[in-house]
This record gives sequence, structure tokens and C-alpha cells, in this order.
Amino acid sequence: MASAQNIFLIGPMGAGKTTIGRQLAKTLGVDFIDSDQEIEQRTGATISWIFDIEGEAGFRSREAQVIDELSQRDGIVLATGGGAILDENNRSRLAARGMVVYLSAPLEQLLKRTLKDRSRPLLQTPDPRNKLLELIAIRDPLYRQIADFVIETDKYTVKSAVEAIVQHHRSA
Repeated sequence: MASAQNIFLIGPMGAGKTTIGRQLAKTLGVDFIDSDQEIEQRTGATISWIFDIEGEAGFRSREAQVIDELSQRDGIVLATGGGAILDENNRSRLAARGMVVYLSAPLEQLLKRTLKDRSRPLLQTPDPRNKLLELIAIRDPLYRQIADFVIETDKYTVKSAVEAIVQHHRSA
């Protein structure tokens, strides 16, 4: 990696944060961390279970703690959960502690990628399309507020998205 600067991937569920993040970290020779997976590992519970027992507020509290801790490390690629940017402290910390890349994708692509995934508690609704539209309307301005770089993932392969992020990172 050209510097020890962190790269934080933000965006909606299904945009490719984990897939692109893993390949990006491998390319840069740094650690990859997925904040949702980190929460599951630390608690020994799935995100869905945490939502069921503690509600979204309980999950968001855990998420803020994990993001605060992880974002203080040097030289990592961190994929955040889709709603991590709802917390103002998360937005401030991510913006201050690394390069923030917003991975965006069209609604149809997000639906296709998440439709059969039962591990996404916010989409366990009779109308996942409408729920995704709602989430995007609220979150897109917050993603854009802190993004240093935006990638429309439907216009890239994983490899070309990684290359674009690396190029942007090295020129930053």
C-alpha cells in the first residue's frame, strides 16, 4: 500500500462491499475486515438474531463501537454495514480516518443480489423492493456526504472496480 491510509467501503446491502473489499485488500496486501462479520464473531450471534433480540438500536450501538475501534487501525480495508452511515459519529470517524469509497448500484441489481438472502433483517418484509427504495432515499445523501470516491458497481467488474479504487487511492 502506498500509505497506511485506510480504505472504508460504504454503500447499500448488495452493492459489493465485501466482494470488492476482499479483492482490494488482497491487491494492496492489507487486512480486510467486514464490520458485520466482526460483530457476529465477537457476539457469537448472527446480525438477524441481534436485530430480533436487541432491535435495530441495539445492533447500531454495537456497530458504532466496532467501527470506532476498527477505523483506528492503520492500513486496512473495512466494509461497513449498509446502515453504518446513519450514525453521525460513524460518518465523522470514517471521513477523518481514511479514504471513503461509496459503492453504489441500481435498485434492480441490489434486489437481485439480496432477494434470497435471509441474513438481511431489514429486507424480511412482504415488499423488499419498497424497503430498499426507502433505505436508498434516506441513506444515499449520507453516503455521498462522506464519500471521497463513488463507484457505480454495475459499470465495473470486481477487478476493474478494485483497479479504480487503487488508482484513486494512490493519487490521493
